[in-house]
Amino acid sequence: MGEAARKIDRIDTAPAFTPADADALNARFAGVATLDMLRILFAEDTLGKVAVVSSFGTESAVLLDLVARADQSIPVIFVDTLKMFDETLVYREELISRLGIENAEVVQPRPEVLAAKDETGLRWSYDPDGCCEIRKVEPLARAKQGLQSWISGRKAFQSVTRQDIPRFEVEDGRLKINPLGDWVKADLEAYFEKRDLPRHPLEADGFLSVGCAPCTSPVEPGEDPRAGRWRGWDKTECGIHSPNDVEADEKDLPPGYEPFL
Repeated sequence: MGEAARKIDRIDTAPAFTPADADALNARFAGVATLDMLRILFAEDTLGKVAVVSSFGTESAVLLDLVARADQSIPVIFVDTLKMFDETLVYREELISRLGIENAEVVQPRPEVLAAKDETGLRWSYDPDGCCEIRKVEPLARAKQGLQSWISGRKAFQSVTRQDIPRFEVEDGRLKINPLGDWVKADLEAYFEKRDLPRHPLEADGFLSVGCAPCTSPVEPGEDPRAGRWRGWDKTECGIHSPNDVEADEKDLPPGYEPFL
């Protein structure tokens, strides 16, 4: 990775949001344009300590551009599983520079965990859930320690498992913001064109949703946009959007740990 991984010490501030808070925010911002909503939230400091979590995938540039236009200082967390496409790492550097992102953070799996649970680096081939847990879910749980809110790029149209995504929801006391939850593919395409945003290098080859290299394949015409993820497995999500899994990993963190950022 071209940019050195940045280590950040976070104060473990206990999240304090409730479902009622999310309901109130959903009502307040109903019908408000996404960029306007983000500008208001950041200006009012409504979200407390907040960061964006981005995969730097094929659609990521839209959310990152919106957030950067609202406030370029908002941290952007990238989970580097150490199994990423080289093209994704290059694309990340391009977007950081292009959008003027001031706080680009990286979190990676703990070396001792990989040595104990994936010594050969092939766990993805026989236990993709376990691989995601140690390479993505647990690192992100560490990165979110001390955050009161986090911003996700999920969209309802991406798959049947992501329907009815609200703009605001609460997971384990943390506020989760889905600014693009109600955007459709045509909205994204129009925004890419209007803002002249660069495309992920693999998109032209049929990769409509890009994750780790071993578990991502091109999507055929007419397939679900995420059909190329974990093809052949009964698996549709990596686990970072499953609150019970994330909570369990946070509880299992060793005393006195520091995020590998």
